[in-house]
Amino acid sequence: MTFLCYPKCSTCRKAQAWLDSRSIAYELRDIKEHNPTIQELTEWHRRSGLPLRRFFNTSGLQYRALGLKDRLPSMGEDEQLALLSSDGMLVKRPMLIAEDFVLVGFKEADWAAKLEP
Repeated sequence: MTFLCYPKCSTCRKAQAWLDSRSIAYELRDIKEHNPTIQELTEWHRRSGLPLRRFFNTSGLQYRALGLKDRLPSMGEDEQLALLSSDGMLVKRPMLIAEDFVLVGFKEADWAAKLEP
């Protein structure tokens, strides 16, 4: 599994501690240093079953600076994916990517449902 995070994010640190406390193995990827590609985001979006808007970090400074709250509804999927791939800070985090699922944001109950027996 890949754990996509921003190390300075408190929610990411909380999710990482949750994974570590359960000895769940993952590969750490800093979203700011290695932002996702359009191909990765397209595949993760498909696997997640979530609307693409859920992949946006709506509380981020970039999201607000670009006025995305008003712009997203009129943007096509390709344009949204290109935007997300242009700046890792626009992407909701943390994200846990496995072969058969993608978890976006940290909700302990959702993560437990997928990862605990």
